[in-house]
Amino acid sequence: MARAAANWERLVRAALRGERLAGAFGVPVTGIAGNVPSSLGNNVHIEEVLRAADEIQDEDPTVARILCEHAYTLAQNLDPNSEGRGVLQFKTGLMSVIRQKLAKREAGAIDRSQDVAKLQEFYKLYREKHKVDELREDEMKLRESAVFSGNLGELERKTLKRKKILATLKVLWSVIEEITREISPDDADKLISEEMKRVMQKDAEMTEDVVAYNIIPLDALSTTNAIVNFPEVRAAISALQYHRDLPRLPATFSVPDARNSDMLDLLHFVFGFQKDNVTNQREHIVHLLANEQSRLGKLSGNEPKIDEGAVHVVFSKSLDNYIKWCNYLPLRPVWNNTESLTKEKKLLYVCLYYLIWGEAANLARELEEIMRKQTAEPAESCSSNGVVSFLDEVISPMYEIIAAEAANSNNGRAPHSAWRNYDDFNEFFWSLKCFQLGWPWKISNPFFSKPSRKEKGLMIIAFNDRKFDTNTVLELLSLGPTYVIMKFIESILDILMIKAIQDGTNSATFKIYVFVIGAYVGAKIVISLLMSVPCCHGLTDTCYRWSVVRLAKWMHQIYLLDIHVFYTVMSAICGFLLGARDRLGEIRSVEAVHRFFEKFPEAFMDKLHVSVPKRKQLLSSSQHSELNKFDASRFAPFWNEIVRNMREEDYINNTELDLLLMPKNNGALPIVQWPLFLLASKVFLAKDIAIDCKDSQDELWLRISKDEYMQYAVVEVELIYGGVRDSISKRNIQSDLHFSKLPNVMAKLVAVAGILKETESTDLRKGAINAIQDLYEVVHHEVLSVDMSGNIDNWTRIKRARAEGRLFNNLKWPTDPGLRDLIKRLYSLLTIKESAANVPKNLEARRRLEFFTNSLFMQMPVARPVSEMLSFSVFTPYYSETVLYSKDELQKRNEDGISTLFYLQKIYPDEWKNFLARINRDENTTETELFGSPNDMMELRLWASYRGQTLARTVRGMMYYRKALMLQSYLEKLQSEDIESPLATTGLADIHFELSPEARAQADLKFTYVITCQIYGVQKGEGKPEAADIALLMQRNEALRVAYVDIVESVKNGKPSTEYYSKLVKADIHGKDKEIYSIKLPGNFKLGEGKPENQNHAVIFTRGNAVQTIDMNQDNYFEEALKMRNLLEEFYQDHGKHKPSILGVREHVFTGRVRMHYGHPDVFDRIFHITRGGISKASRVINISEDIYAGFNSTLRLGNITHHEYIQVGKGRDVGLNQIALFEGKVAGGNGEQVLSRDIYRLGQLFDFFRMLSFYVTTVGFYFCTMLTVWTVYIFLYGKTYLALSGVGESIQNRADILKNVALNTALNTQFLFQIGVFTAIPMILGFILEYGVLTAFVSFITMQFQLCSVFFTFSLGTRTHYFGRTILHGGAKYKATGRGFVVRHIKFAENYRLYSRSHFVKGFVFSDFTLKISMTLVFHRLEVALLLVIFLAYGFNNGGAVGYILLSISSWFMAISWLFAPYIFNPSGFEWQKVVEDFRDWTNWLFYRGGIGVKGEESWEAWWDEELAHIHNIGGRILETVLSLRFFIFQYGVVYHMDASESSRALLIYWISWAVLGGLFVLLLVFGLNPKAMVHFQLFLRLIKSIALLMVLAGLVVAVVFTSLSVADVFASILAFVPTGWGVISIAVAWKPIVKKLGLWKTVRSLARLYDAGTGMIIFVPIAICSWFPFISTFQTRLLYNQAFSRGLEISLILAGNNPNAGV
Repeated sequence: MARAAANWERLVRAALRGERLAGAFGVPVTGIAGNVPSSLGNNVHIEEVLRAADEIQDEDPTVARILCEHAYTLAQNLDPNSEGRGVLQFKTGLMSVIRQKLAKREAGAIDRSQDVAKLQEFYKLYREKHKVDELREDEMKLRESAVFSGNLGELERKTLKRKKILATLKVLWSVIEEITREISPDDADKLISEEMKRVMQKDAEMTEDVVAYNIIPLDALSTTNAIVNFPEVRAAISALQYHRDLPRLPATFSVPDARNSDMLDLLHFVFGFQKDNVTNQREHIVHLLANEQSRLGKLSGNEPKIDEGAVHVVFSKSLDNYIKWCNYLPLRPVWNNTESLTKEKKLLYVCLYYLIWGEAANLARELEEIMRKQTAEPAESCSSNGVVSFLDEVISPMYEIIAAEAANSNNGRAPHSAWRNYDDFNEFFWSLKCFQLGWPWKISNPFFSKPSRKEKGLMIIAFNDRKFDTNTVLELLSLGPTYVIMKFIESILDILMIKAIQDGTNSATFKIYVFVIGAYVGAKIVISLLMSVPCCHGLTDTCYRWSVVRLAKWMHQIYLLDIHVFYTVMSAICGFLLGARDRLGEIRSVEAVHRFFEKFPEAFMDKLHVSVPKRKQLLSSSQHSELNKFDASRFAPFWNEIVRNMREEDYINNTELDLLLMPKNNGALPIVQWPLFLLASKVFLAKDIAIDCKDSQDELWLRISKDEYMQYAVVEVELIYGGVRDSISKRNIQSDLHFSKLPNVMAKLVAVAGILKETESTDLRKGAINAIQDLYEVVHHEVLSVDMSGNIDNWTRIKRARAEGRLFNNLKWPTDPGLRDLIKRLYSLLTIKESAANVPKNLEARRRLEFFTNSLFMQMPVARPVSEMLSFSVFTPYYSETVLYSKDELQKRNEDGISTLFYLQKIYPDEWKNFLARINRDENTTETELFGSPNDMMELRLWASYRGQTLARTVRGMMYYRKALMLQSYLEKLQSEDIESPLATTGLADIHFELSPEARAQADLKFTYVITCQIYGVQKGEGKPEAADIALLMQRNEALRVAYVDIVESVKNGKPSTEYYSKLVKADIHGKDKEIYSIKLPGNFKLGEGKPENQNHAVIFTRGNAVQTIDMNQDNYFEEALKMRNLLEEFYQDHGKHKPSILGVREHVFTGRVRMHYGHPDVFDRIFHITRGGISKASRVINISEDIYAGFNSTLRLGNITHHEYIQVGKGRDVGLNQIALFEGKVAGGNGEQVLSRDIYRLGQLFDFFRMLSFYVTTVGFYFCTMLTVWTVYIFLYGKTYLALSGVGESIQNRADILKNVALNTALNTQFLFQIGVFTAIPMILGFILEYGVLTAFVSFITMQFQLCSVFFTFSLGTRTHYFGRTILHGGAKYKATGRGFVVRHIKFAENYRLYSRSHFVKGFVFSDFTLKISMTLVFHRLEVALLLVIFLAYGFNNGGAVGYILLSISSWFMAISWLFAPYIFNPSGFEWQKVVEDFRDWTNWLFYRGGIGVKGEESWEAWWDEELAHIHNIGGRILETVLSLRFFIFQYGVVYHMDASESSRALLIYWISWAVLGGLFVLLLVFGLNPKAMVHFQLFLRLIKSIALLMVLAGLVVAVVFTSLSVADVFASILAFVPTGWGVISIAVAWKPIVKKLGLWKTVRSLARLYDAGTGMIIFVPIAICSWFPFISTFQTRLLYNQAFSRGLEISLILAGNNPNAGV
């Protein structure tokens, strides 16, 4: 037992310590503290106690046991019956730990007094051990001196140590306090002396960082966070303080000791807002006020006061939409006159507004009544049964009705008009009807009645308060009667048109028709012209309530079908000219960077640096050399930090880093010192010029000065030696120096510099003396020709010292950092070769430097100091994507034995070598060697993750904003306070800035990063690695915040209860989650689309004037982060009538493959949007593409959206064809929903003609025109097929030849060669020319064609058309998870077949889904194009012969082949024989597996087929399917009359005979489809019947061919006839599936459909199999899909596979 107890104790210790170890390596937390269930309401304190137990376990296990017991007591008190989720397991585990600890003690009752004594004793020892009394004093002394001593690292370590120690002491004190309540007061007084109490209370007061806060510590005093010392923050806090005009708070209302009561405390008490909601908004408002004040100037004095202007700006921005709401209804705001409002009253309204977040404006009027009272009272509207709760009384009733409507949507399948979504509720509150709800809510109002039916009319009546008045009738008419009437009028006009044409142009009917149409068109033209006049357009906005105005604005819309093409070309040309004007693409190569580098410091100071008074003086005094030196000294820290970050990212190596670093330029040298890569080999070239030059000194200098950087290099070197300067000044350098000896001098100088740059040692000192002596002799005896007769005595002494070995014997080794840098630089100048100029070599590093330096010359607002810039947040939604690649994910191999790590090593070989060098490993180190070191393993995981589309990459990129702000703030502070400070002059300014408390505080005040990880709480509870990785990211980034929804399940009153909390956490001093805010939600937050709902619940935790929305597959760069404050100033620039509300930002796609653009890292005016519904619309289905609706909403609410090319962020995209297809399907479906949305309708009503063009082309018009392109192909082919089968084509052609009608002949032989894609490629081509130059653009475009980009473009047409049309016809667009991994996996044939059979292989219902349907059920349709082409080839008449046919049909054949084979062309290893064989086996297994209950479509063809038919579920769809399917019978009707068997007869009997033959084939199919299992006892008979049937068919066919006019060609022609007919039968049967099932024919239809699928699959599969026989095709495909490096690695891997079990497949 003793041994078992010891083992158990070790296990417990390991569990406790495992929590600490886990934090370092990103392993899921396994300690007890990390497993406290969230259902325990006070779980934060329990975690703190258990964490303290973990910390002191090794020091005193007994104290650790006492803490565990106390944690158990807390859990027991919170949930005595263990009803909460996970509580029972937690208690059981904790109790087992306690029992094992108690097993070592003697039996007996627990004496709490002994526990108190033990804790007190340990407390004293712990304080003495860690010297708590001295800790704070040492830290304060260090803090006072650290800013200018550069010792910020030591300060950081001491601060962290103090926080951890005091946090542990606070836990001990809290446990002592709570345990003493369990014993008598007298015993407690005896155990704890008053002095000890004072000590512990004083220690507790010092632990300000233990109290949770987000950015500004408002509820606790802080000496470590410098943000509370900023005057603007102190002024903002003071402005919210309680004042005498406010009613008194009750004495029972508690306020933290660290602050005074304020306005938000009053609102908290009166309206019952949640505590954490109040705390969150308190910081939010202080943050807004402080930042607005900072833009007005610095405050002075010991008690700074907020400026009235700052308060007014926050007030006007925050309540602007409320004021517009009042004006629209119209109503009077709660105040009579804005000018009469005091500063305090404005702040009170702002506080109230943010606490209710734009809802229930009546609260303000209720507040007026309460403020007239001396003592605050709870608001009646928020009170019930003595409890005051804004959530329960105001929000929950509204939530319940919205949730009921969302449930009524049938998971998005119900028509949008059948249920009320978010927009419907929002618009209801923009009408006077909302006041019928009363205040407090009248729950009996019909508005709050939950829907029980789905009828549209009942929903309209519900919104109209169950009144059946005139307005209700008019709205009901919109459901159908209006449509019927309009169609009736259209029918009358059609009849008039037909009659007018029949009667002739002189008839009265024709004249009436022309008059009506002319009047309509004329009215539209006049109204359109008037709408383009701004004053008229504005007048219509004012009078929009008038029905006549609304009708006129609806009539004036003009759409042209070909507008897409022409506007695309026009906008591309205009964009090209604008880009050229903005100097985009001027620097597009490393050579250009070299050429313009001299201008970079000046451009940087003009654009990205704040104004410096000294620079203005130098500019005004025309001191150009001093100005250049000054600009270079300010530019250098930023440039150096850029290249250092590139080294950290492994884009450059250490050598390149040294070459790219720029000297500080703050020394005594009067010239600018440029980076070494600019001066590479310049000294050598100058030496050669000097040796060869026979001209004068002026001519020599002129030749050297032609290369500016050569001139700089020579001047920098000659400044070292004064004698050379004397000769130059006397203009006799050529006579004083022997240039031919310069190589000897340089060699000796290199030897000297090479020794002196190293650390001093005895041997190096001797070597340095000898090298200097050699240099001296060469210079004075071989190079110089100076007359030394005047210094003969000095020469004699020098010779004697040389002979005696005393010359330079007292050499002082250089130790000054500046001097050592000069020596190293001199050595580099004399040794680096010309190849060093070609840096950086990495293409990504080049691209980034080229873009950054180019942007310095582009137009952008001037930067303001960090303290005065706009504040902003970055907001990233995350669900369950990859955070960090794990070791297993990196090692996991595919069927070829290729792992993700291997893929990355081959794709990024230079970065892999740089990574190994950075972690001090040899370049030949294998990954298995790295696995043995935990630190190297973590670095490896990060390196791989930073090259994928992971959350870690996004976090690193976005945190560059904070790093850039810290550097800018730090340097601005140094330069403003002390230009010649020791830190600045020693070159440490750009190294230690991240440790400066002031710089960090300033950055935190201006920047916040919130990731909303929706299911983070669930991931933590389940121990998912994603949760541990997210926690690791928080540990590595102190400013990172994570928001998530915590689901707490418990049992209340015997019933299960689920509560939802929106929480914000950060990493605490122990590296674990620390809860900052926890705000209860009224219910399940996910009523609409997941991603926007994920954003909406967490947007309350963002801060600042702006918010940048970033997807989790985006990236950022340090150099671009430096420009963020410039971008934010765009909100105050003149961009037209309205101020910008969204700033569009350029994206660089960092993943390869096909070029496309989606998603935007837009920067929103945060206050504008959160007061107008937020940044994400979330209604189910209609808002599936939530991003674009933010733009719609912003524009409709009089915002302005701009785009800026001078700043960029990175963007990852789907890299595999399947991923891209899924994404495009999602976007196309989203556009289909947009067509149905009110936003599109209203924008169409409000835009002028030219904005309408842009809007049409860039949104739904693009997809509509894509669909038109596909329609055109089918119309063309069906037209040609009709001409061929009917014989009309030949007849017309003959007539045209006889009449010599050239026009008619040309029309018949139109060469369908040019597609819309030729024109839509123009923007891409012009973009390439603008950014890369004409030659590079041409080469890139040709390369793209060799990479089969045209095939992909054509394939994408089908994808977009399919999903766009199906959504319009059937609705139900869905979010599709595409996956963002690396494409190194071969996709099975069956998987591709399932994915594309509906959208590409099944191209049947040709007119897509807008009015006709693209997505019928099976695979034949995508072969329809090929079938039409074959029929045209067989029966068409063409004068041009084969060449004419090719020219007529080549585009259509290209489209057909692209649709059929693109998924396999772009499939890795798609043409390898082993893979093809395996794919065929897998496909046949899937095709013939019958499936069953619970079988998925991935496993069985039958299950998949049923899934694909699910969208046909209403009578309208069935009828439309039937009508469209009738066209397939045309094939049979046309072909049978061209068969030899018809003998040129046109009798209808021929057609019916063909149907009889088809019926016979159908019966034969029934015979062969008999199931042997159903006839177990008649197996032999069944086989006999099948054999006889087959023989009879073959015999009959032979007889018919021999004895009748039926020919062999007719047999093949019948296939062309019967295959479409069979498909038509299947399509109709599928449309009427319920009836077919009742008739008992469904199994037969399914068997026939399976046969069609099998045939189609074989048509696709056979060419693939044939191509796989030829190895060069597979090689070509590998080169096509991957770059050359990986292709080589792939082939090597296949050779080395050896024992890989998959190698021989």
